[in-house]
Amino acid sequence: MSEKITPYKDKNKTKKEQVTEMFDTISGNYDGLNRVISFGVDIKWRKKVVKIVTDSKPSRVLDVATGTGDLAINLAKTGASEIIGLDISAGMLAVGKDKIKAKKLDQIISMVKGDGESLPYEENYFDAITVAFGVRNFEYLEQGLSEIYRVLKPGGIFVVLETSVPTKTPYKQGYKLYTSSILPLIGKIFSKDRSAYSYLSESAAAFPYGDAFNNILRKIGFIEVEDNPQTFGVATIYTATK
Repeated sequence: MSEKITPYKDKNKTKKEQVTEMFDTISGNYDGLNRVISFGVDIKWRKKVVKIVTDSKPSRVLDVATGTGDLAINLAKTGASEIIGLDISAGMLAVGKDKIKAKKLDQIISMVKGDGESLPYEENYFDAITVAFGVRNFEYLEQGLSEIYRVLKPGGIFVVLETSVPTKTPYKQGYKLYTSSILPLIGKIFSKDRSAYSYLSESAAAFPYGDAFNNILRKIGFIEVEDNPQTFGVATIYTATK
């Protein structure tokens, strides 16, 4: 990204530190707000990601920037014997651990505190890696993607679900209005962190989606790169292999 978007505009803290602080702060109401903000469509998008991963028949799966573990929990349906949800926010992981325990999936899913730009795993370790609404939070995008490439097995699949910007009228204009005016307002009403949802909309607008992101994936070394826009282009599912 040409412009580094941060939650708090604090020059004394790195983007990584600010993002961690933001997600720790909003972790308690993050799931509920997500359902409101996306009108519940994010559930459908995650199901599509799970279907793609399931078709690859993985044994070991990593969900980077797992947050409260929604996607990691859904990935249990793939039949994988080991699923690791990794996130930099202890607050988000704590919520996720409770959800996983309640669903009795703690024998399959492990929640790990870690940095997506410095993964604590050896090369060629995972059959599949996913990221849902997390790559735009990397401080150094290419570093994070390079780490994912490193720990993915040859032939393994990488699936990214990320926000994007519609390019067709009237969806483009409607999306701009929603993200610039309505989304921050919802965040202010329901979240104690007034900056968080402004950051989420700003970072989405600045993220290199579509062909721009495809080209970054190819630069890292990924092959068979494809993008599949969702719901008029407000989100995109990217797939790639090593």
